[in-house]
Amino acid sequence: MANFASSVDGVVALGGRGPTRGGEITGFDPEDRQRMAVLRALSDVVVVGAGTVRSVPRHTWTAEHLWPEARPTVASFRRATGRSPQPWIVVVSGTGSLPSRRPMFRSGEVEVLVVTTPAGARRLRWAKTRPWVHLHVARTRSPISAGEILGAIARKVPRARVLLEGGPHLFGTFLDASGVDELFLTISPQVAGRGRRPRLGLSAGVEFAPDHPRWGRLIEARVGRRMLFLRYRFDRPERRRVSTGPSRGARLNRRGG
Repeated sequence: MANFASSVDGVVALGGRGPTRGGEITGFDPEDRQRMAVLRALSDVVVVGAGTVRSVPRHTWTAEHLWPEARPTVASFRRATGRSPQPWIVVVSGTGSLPSRRPMFRSGEVEVLVVTTPAGARRLRWAKTRPWVHLHVARTRSPISAGEILGAIARKVPRARVLLEGGPHLFGTFLDASGVDELFLTISPQVAGRGRRPRLGLSAGVEFAPDHPRWGRLIEARVGRRMLFLRYRFDRPERRRVSTGPSRGARLNRRGG
C-alpha cells in the first residue's frame, strides 16, 4: 500500500527551504491523520525515504504518533492479529546520510531496517552499536530498486503487509516495478502553486506516460469535512485492463455503499 496527500494542483512536497511534510499540504487535518494511523496499525512494515526522515525530526512512523488517543485500541488490535507491538520502520538511503539522533534510531521502541549502498553503510557505523537498527547493503547502486527493498523486508518480516509513505522518488521506483497494489490518496483543497522552487508531484524520477502509463482503478471515494479521500487499486501489468466506464467500487460509492 502507498499513502500520500496532495494539494488540489498536484503538489505533495513543498520543497525548497520550507517544510516538506504532508501536514503542510493537509493543514494537519485530523481525519487525514486518523486515516494514516489506521493504515499504520494495519501494517507490518512502514517504508520511508531518507529525505522524509530528515524533514520530520520528531516523527516515529507509528499509529500512536498521529492518534495518541487510539494507543490502547491499536495495541489490542495488533496483539489480537498476531502482529508485533509496532511495525518495522524501513528507511531507504543510498548515501547513508541519516541523523542518528532521530527518536526511532535512539529509543529502541521500534525495529528499524536501513536499506543502503556499500558507501552508505560506511557512514552508518553508529548503527552497529544499536541492536534495534539493522542494515541491509544493496547489491545495486543508488537508486536502490524496489525489488531489493522488498527482498530485504521479506528476510526480516516474511509475508509482511507493507505501507509506503514516501517520498515521490521512492513511489516512482515502486510503481515502475509494479510494486504498488493500492494507493490511498488524500486530496487537500489547498492550491500550493509552483514557482522557481521545485515542487514534486506524486511520482518522480520515472516517466510512465505516454509509452508506459500506469493505470489505477478507483475503488473508494469519500468526502470528509475538508478533504477528499481516494483509494486506487493497481493491477499487475499483464492483468491490467483499461476501462472507460466507472469501476464497480465507484458505482457502489455513488449509491452510498
